[in-house]
Amino acid sequence: MTPSTSSAITLNINGEKHTLPVDHRTTLLDALRERLDLTGTKKGCDQGQCGACTVLIDGRRAVSCLQLAVAAEGREITTIEGVADGERLHAVQQAFLDLDGYQCGYCTPGQICSALAVIEEHAAGWPSAVTADVRPEAGVPQLTAEEIRERMSGNLCRCGAYVSIVEAVARAAEAARTQSAQGRSAGTEAAA
Repeated sequence: MTPSTSSAITLNINGEKHTLPVDHRTTLLDALRERLDLTGTKKGCDQGQCGACTVLIDGRRAVSCLQLAVAAEGREITTIEGVADGERLHAVQQAFLDLDGYQCGYCTPGQICSALAVIEEHAAGWPSAVTADVRPEAGVPQLTAEEIRERMSGNLCRCGAYVSIVEAVARAAEAARTQSAQGRSAGTEAAA
């Protein structure tokens, strides 16, 4: 008996379940774009080097061109189509728009997905290659332009919008910190 080379899988994408038959060699990127018509995720280098296909899997960044669709079954996948809240843009999307963090826009979906993860990783205190003090007692490193550039270095922009991208990530991170602080303050007041 020869082993099967295809399966029906169920992918949880942007909060919706999609069941589809796939060849076991199908990448998540190809399943998203070609089977589910979620074309916001872009195919750039198809080798995991440019970041245009970045999506979030269980909240972590992943280049979908190197991820097999069958390996993503049962995991929470967020693509650029699932970032906004209806018509209301996410703070990262709004910052990219306000600060012109895109030129042609091709890399923008991957940049935004990556930026979402960068902000979460930083808030959780994860160090980067440029973090000066990585000791846990040092606390969360400051999110400087150098930190943002390092953390976003897996996403390339051929148009060179890097200055605006760094500014957009910084603005969105500040908005997230402010919102988090307001949430903690409201929780403290409600408990009193």
